[in-house]
Amino acid sequence: MKILLTGAHGMLAREIIATCDAAHQLELRDLEHLDITSAEAVDREVGAIAPDLVINCAAFTDVDGCESQRDHAFAVNGQAPGNLARACRQTGARLCHFSTDFVFDGTKGIPYLESDPVNPLSVYGASKAAGEEAIRAELGDDALIIRTSWLYGAGGPNFVATILRLAAQQDEISVVYDQVGCPTYALDCARAFWQMLDNQATGIVHVCNSGVCSWYEFAREIVRLAGLSCRVKAVTSEEFPRPARRPGYSVMYTGKYSCLAGAQMQPWKQALAAFLAEIGAAG
Repeated sequence: MKILLTGAHGMLAREIIATCDAAHQLELRDLEHLDITSAEAVDREVGAIAPDLVINCAAFTDVDGCESQRDHAFAVNGQAPGNLARACRQTGARLCHFSTDFVFDGTKGIPYLESDPVNPLSVYGASKAAGEEAIRAELGDDALIIRTSWLYGAGGPNFVATILRLAAQQDEISVVYDQVGCPTYALDCARAFWQMLDNQATGIVHVCNSGVCSWYEFAREIVRLAGLSCRVKAVTSEEFPRPARRPGYSVMYTGKYSCLAGAQMQPWKQALAAFLAEIGAAG
């Protein structure tokens, strides 16, 4: 299978590349080679490559930065997925796109289903929701949209890397306890993607490591597993204001994924331990 992978330098894309079967032919593109916000450039590149599948890992993921760069956020996260979907419709290629739990407002109180209405609180979440809608406008449910959450891994900025750095420098760090979700190891997400592809999955699928925690609990586990002596202090979102509003409870139900894959993804604590061992940060 010939596959065009956009956002090839990103954290998730690197894991998709690393876990790709040798039978697939990957065509890797990042911003310097393909500006997916340009419909003309996308049409030209997809037409020239004639891929069987397009995997879109390109995104503007700076949640707070999106608040001050709204136009850029909507261009990359909202308009560009529509450009790719239109090119896929024209050429007959399949499309897989990655989205986020931040399309929800966090007020439901129980895990979100794929069919639940979105109501993003931030520019980032709104732009990602716009990307989902742009894809469905072109391809209906024929595309595969994987929503994941709290993604971390090697080779990119993420919460785990930030906590490891701060905890090594400071005696105490403050982390919010009133935002709850599902941490997800990028390697596990990549493996889940290939499973979904093999199973011909379409529509929206929620993919994240099993289990639930707050950012505070996540940070405490990172510090504990890394063998660091830093104290983690629990604070409220009001005590730790950020430019972008975050959902209070963005846990996603992964039953659809479990049915397709035949099992849940590994628990988040187990995944975190594996990642810290991988990067040599386990205590």
